[in-house]
Amino acid sequence: MQKTIIYLLFSILVCFLACNKVQDPFEISKQHVGLLTDSTQVKDLELVFPNDSIVKRIGGDEFIGNKNHIEILDNTGKQLLILEPSEALDSTSVFQTVQIIDARYKTDKNINVLSTFKDIADNYDITRIDNLINSIVVTVKSINTSFTIDKKELPSNLRLDMDLQIEATHIPDNAKIKYFFINWH
Repeated sequence: MQKTIIYLLFSILVCFLACNKVQDPFEISKQHVGLLTDSTQVKDLELVFPNDSIVKRIGGDEFIGNKNHIEILDNTGKQLLILEPSEALDSTSVFQTVQIIDARYKTDKNINVLSTFKDIADNYDITRIDNLINSIVVTVKSINTSFTIDKKELPSNLRLDMDLQIEATHIPDNAKIKYFFINWH
């Protein structure tokens, strides 16, 4: 009986501590970036970023496929994130991509915009590497993330051939991240 009471008290304590965990406003995971989640709607941004500025850019030419990007700036005017809604001009739309700008945002393995290819490769399984005109995109599916690296970071013999299959071994360890996206929906 006494063991049962101790076990019950211990379980309640663990539950209480787990329930009171405060969300890190700069933590990135598969389904959230800080307090922004993959189910947050455009209309709810003021609740997610109450102390920050939200700048909505209206595209004006939806014919060419421009999405209405939304920028999040901190209270000093420093850019934090660029959000792309799934549907333009729809306040109930969720977000398709989140571009990480500020280095304070980082994954559970401390990957941020100042990280290198080696940091990514040492901490995550790389799902795919795409060879584009001026950059390569390193995809890590386990966290729904795409890291863009400028081809200037590659050896000169790998920069011009878009048909070349880029492998992880071709990318220098010290290659810097140019862009960092979380992909949802």
